Amino acid sequence: MQDRNALLIKAGRVIDPANDRDETADILVVDGTIQDIGRLTDIPADTEIIDADGLTVIPGLVDMHVHLRDPGYEYKETIAGGSEAAAAGGVTAMATMANTKPVADDITVIRFILEKARLESLVNIFPIGAISKGLKGDEITEMGLLKKAGCVAFSDDGFPVMKSGVMRRALEYSRAFDVPVIQHAEDLSLVGCGCMNEGLICSRLGLQGIPNASEAIIVDRDLRLAELTGGRYHVAHISTLEAMEAVGKAQKKGLRVTCEAAPHHFTLTDTDIGDYNTNAKMAPPLRSQQDRNAIREGLARGIITAIATDHAPHDEDSKRVEFCNASNGVVGLETMLPLTLALVRDGVLTWKQAIAAVSWNPAGILGINRGTLSIGRPADITILAPEERWTVTKAALHGTAKNSCFIGHTMRGQVQKTLVSGRLVYSSERGIIRESAL
Repeated sequence: MQDRNALLIKAGRVIDPANDRDETADILVVDGTIQDIGRLTDIPADTEIIDADGLTVIPGLVDMHVHLRDPGYEYKETIAGGSEAAAAGGVTAMATMANTKPVADDITVIRFILEKARLESLVNIFPIGAISKGLKGDEITEMGLLKKAGCVAFSDDGFPVMKSGVMRRALEYSRAFDVPVIQHAEDLSLVGCGCMNEGLICSRLGLQGIPNASEAIIVDRDLRLAELTGGRYHVAHISTLEAMEAVGKAQKKGLRVTCEAAPHHFTLTDTDIGDYNTNAKMAPPLRSQQDRNAIREGLARGIITAIATDHAPHDEDSKRVEFCNASNGVVGLETMLPLTLALVRDGVLTWKQAIAAVSWNPAGILGINRGTLSIGRPADITILAPEERWTVTKAALHGTAKNSCFIGHTMRGQVQKTLVSGRLVYSSERGIIRESAL
């Protein structure tokens, strides 16, 4: 009989929203699975001990909106590099968007991603398939085959599905296959050549703006289609007051509608673009103070139930250009947790609500077996020092890309250890750990 691999995380503050748990407890992990939680005394011999006294122990984070650029754009980021940034940020599961090259619209691409993730990723990878072939918005993909191949959702993120008929068919299939359709909600005819939020700051900087209506119009249309089809609809990186309120009304009507907020949208505003900082350029753009407050209100009211980074790595040359010519997107895997904890300190969310938004809730939307510390589940665990301060610098960030809009900001809350199926993949003392005895 083989010896069991046992690990005890001892005396931490354990928060697990899925089980309504917030208490000082021990967690016993055996062979990568959570075996017991509580004040444990009957511990197997030769058990490895992690002392979590004074630390907070939570489910490994689930980021349901990540771009890894692999295959096709490995000069921006790779599966291996992106997984290192995830591990350092306490993220143990990522759902990766389809805008790769070739596009993740075929089962061969999905199989390639999953096999490469198996060989190179430190964390769990769950691919999101394209809604339309080639992300062109004209013809939907073979969603049933893609789901069988491993896709957990469908999205053309980076591009909106502009044609109502295509979105209707996608939502009909989403009902049949019970998977969410994730929309990048921007009306391209209103976006035009815009490169930041339309408003006073935009005028002062002499840049062309993007109105709130560009998001609200697409969301309004899609909500009508969701009602027509009974499909599962999810709004990615929601950024405006109007869209948030529309989603809230749809939820009250009983529609199968969810949405996520990105940390940059509930933390920053268009004033943070400053002197044409291209690391603060993303789509949808940073909005007004009113919109930022609305997103925080949507989180507090439970309209927005998931927090996701829209982690979008870029090479330096893509950002070292004029503001309107810079690529859209920022990295966010390593700053998601401290920025979410800031909502707790500001009284927007409770601890349980905040942790649910970055673990249990997105896992539920995607239908994946992650985001909880339940007995019998994989031991994906993040251990953090909630009051530890650190400064975001390029040198401090992991992975290939460093295009964070929080460079120079001081964060409060630092990951101490990240475990994936009981294996230590990151430690604040040792850094990234490709091989572990735990």
